[in-house]
Formats: sequence, structure tokens, C-alpha cells
Amino acid sequence: MSEDKEAQEDELLALASIYDEDEFHRAESAQGGEMQLCLELPPDFKIIVKGDTKTEYNVSFLPPLVLNFELPADYPSTSSPSFTLSSKWMTKAQMSTLCRRLDELWEENQSSVVLFTWIQFLKEETLDILGIMSPLEINRGGSKAGGERKKTDPAVTGSSLTGSHSKSMEEQIVEEKKKKSEMQLMSSQLDPRAVLLRDPHVDPLPQLLDFDEGQRQRVFDSKVFCCGICFVEKLGSSCLCFKECQHVYCKACMTEYFQIQIRDGNVQCLNCPEPKCTSVATPLQVKELVNDELFARYDRLLLQSSLDLMADVVYCPRLTCGTPVMVEPDTTMGICAACQYAFCTLCKLGYHGVSPCKISADELRHLRDDYLSATAQEQKFMEQRFGKRVIQKAVEESFSRDWLEENCKSCPRCGTNIQKVDGCNKMTCTTCKQYFCWLCLGALSKVNPYGHFNDSRSPCYNQLFQGVDVDDDDDFLSDEDD
Repeated sequence: MSEDKEAQEDELLALASIYDEDEFHRAESAQGGEMQLCLELPPDFKIIVKGDTKTEYNVSFLPPLVLNFELPADYPSTSSPSFTLSSKWMTKAQMSTLCRRLDELWEENQSSVVLFTWIQFLKEETLDILGIMSPLEINRGGSKAGGERKKTDPAVTGSSLTGSHSKSMEEQIVEEKKKKSEMQLMSSQLDPRAVLLRDPHVDPLPQLLDFDEGQRQRVFDSKVFCCGICFVEKLGSSCLCFKECQHVYCKACMTEYFQIQIRDGNVQCLNCPEPKCTSVATPLQVKELVNDELFARYDRLLLQSSLDLMADVVYCPRLTCGTPVMVEPDTTMGICAACQYAFCTLCKLGYHGVSPCKISADELRHLRDDYLSATAQEQKFMEQRFGKRVIQKAVEESFSRDWLEENCKSCPRCGTNIQKVDGCNKMTCTTCKQYFCWLCLGALSKVNPYGHFNDSRSPCYNQLFQGVDVDDDDDFLSDEDD
């Protein structure tokens, strides 16, 4: 007995020295412990989760097999260790096969310590003995495999079946007995020491992917990388790895980089510093490196930039509101859900129906210039946002205003646009009949309109025909024809 106890103690101490605390945990109240056994998967190993649709995922790690054992007093001289084997992704049939193989290994090594042999077998040979290869199919939870068979009364079923393909009551009873015996045989082959740790009604995919991500991060944290910015070698735990491109930089450099970009409002530019690389940091990575205030600004600007790219979203023009507003296609009316303000999406003033927008010439020209200089895709986006007819009207009206500004002047009395085609600089408004000077736009006396050009104190003195080509044979228009 003392030799058995000494052998047990030596074996447990050896396991503790070989494996770290995450892999081996020794029991406190008994001679035993627990082993977490992560299987070594081949490169590019994939899992397929079966459900309504089949989805394929690349994984590097699967949740470990858990070997719980207790050493009886007469181990290893007489008895083998008591154990259970559990898993979150294997079936009970697969684990039962492993349990039987562990028993065989004990028989082959009877009277010798066997735990290390078991552990090495489970870690190195499990995939081969079970025939597990990529892609590994895993059933989604929430449904019973094969569906639920509807229970029927053999007598009722037999009496309702007619024709050559119907089965007699005796045949159905024989089939039921055969299925029952098959189920009993399958149940007898399942080892009670095989424990399924997963609820069959729960989707296993999130657990598998979370474990794989956690193990990948642990491996990354333990490696050493050289930052491409400061050229200092640091552990992965002090570095950031961009998900898409796998380029690695230290967190100190990336923190400073992110802070500058967010303060400048460039939330779409938190990309990998590698030249020509388009990978972008995830919001979770940004949150890890910047303070709460900067992350709140990043989150707000990122949402705003996303909304800006949506053709059917505008912002309430009220300075105290600014709420995003969904607008219907082919309309210029927006109604803010927060403040109930109805506004025109083009001029941002109160909604004015079919009346033209009251916007300045500069604003209209800016809209026209943006539209004319845009690409076909950008023009389509503007047409969706403001309406194609509104854009066309804005362009036409802007061109008209430009032409009027270049070729016409406004009457100083009523503001009517007047174009000078020919004649002297004394003009007559076509609307209000006011006389005015074309050069200085000053109103002229109805009694003596030419006095303005004959007065030496006038800025337009002796400039009645300034800028006019005069031919000796031409007769000038009378006052009534101006």
C-alpha cells in the first residue's frame, strides 16, 4: 500500500511539473485531478455547423477534452484510475470509443502508472482513432436529430392503410421491435463515463468560435513582434493586430495615431499604417486604446458618416436638434421625428411645397457645381437625395442666374432685370418705366434724364455713349424707344 501511495504521489508531482495550471489541476481532498486536453488540429481546419443552412468556419482550436480522474488506494498495483471523459463538441459515442481505448491501455500497462500514457494518447491520437478530419460537421442545437417520430396506434394505422403498398399490423409490430432493439444496442454501447457538456438544444457555434478566438489571442500575446513604427520588439500582449491583414503594431504607437485621427474627425481613416493597406481597426480595438471621451466622439462621428452615405437620410436643420430624418424618394419634404419640424431637404428652410427654394445664388451655384463635377454614381446619389427634378431645376435656375448676372442689371426702383441690347446709357425700366443710368444705376429725372450726363459734378459726366459703338450714319433711338 505504501508503494502504491508513493507511486501515486510521484505521478501527480510529475504531471504538475510537466503541465501548467491551465492544463492540470490537482484535487485537494483526494488523490486525483483534472486534465484539460487541447487537441492539435491540422492547418486550415474547418468546422461545418449543420442547421437550416451549412456554414463553414476556419478554426485553430477546439474546446478541450476534460479528463477527471481519481486514484484508488490499490493503484497502480491492482486497480486502474476511476475517470470520466467530457467534451463540449464530441458525441457520446465518440467519447465512449475513447473510454474503451483508455481501458485497453490500462490492460496493456497493468501494474504501472498510466496517466501520462492516457494523456499523450488523448492529445496525439484522438483525431486519428475517431477519424475526425476537416471539415468537421457539428449539429446545431434547438432540434432533435432525425426529427420527432409521430406516435401512432398500430391498430388505427393498419386499418387506415389500403392498397398494395400498405403494411399489415404484424409487419409494423415487427419493425417497431427491431427499432427498439437497435436503440437498446446503441444505448448499451455508450459508456456512462462519457459526459456530454453541451446542451443539445443550444447552438454550439458561439462557444466554439469564442474559444477559438480566446486561444488565438493567448498564442498571440505570448509571441514577440517588432513594431513597424517605433521598431521596438514587444510581446503580443502590448501589440495590436489588424484583423484583415494581420499586420502588427505596438499599442503605444497606435494609441497616439488613433487619438490624432479622432480629434481631427477622421474616423474613417483608422486604417493599418502599412502603405497601400486598406484594413481598418474594429470598434472594439479602438475602444481598448482610447479613453471614453474620445471613443464616444469616434462612435458618434462613425454613425454620422454612415448616415451621410445613405441617400434617404438627412439631418434636421434646427441647431438645437440635428436628428437624422428618413425621407421618402422623389420628395423634398422631411419631418423630424424629434421636434416635428417640417423642412425642405434642399434649402433646409420650412417646407414650402412646390414653391421654389429661397436660397442664395451662391448656395444654388454650389449645389450646381457639386452636381456637375460629381461622378455618375455621385450624381445618382444626389438625385436620390434631393430628387432628380429638383436637381435639374437647381442647375437650370443657377445657369439662368449666372446669365442674368453677366448680361443684366437690376432696376434701382423695382429690381427688374434689364438687358441692354443697344443704344445709349440712359435706360428705361420695362416694368415701372423708371429712367436710370446703365453705368451707375442711379435713378434719372423724368423731366430731364439727360441732365445726369451733362452735369460736370456727376460721376457719369459726358458718358452718355460710353461703351457704345457710334456710326455717323446711325440715327439714335428717341427717349420713347430706350
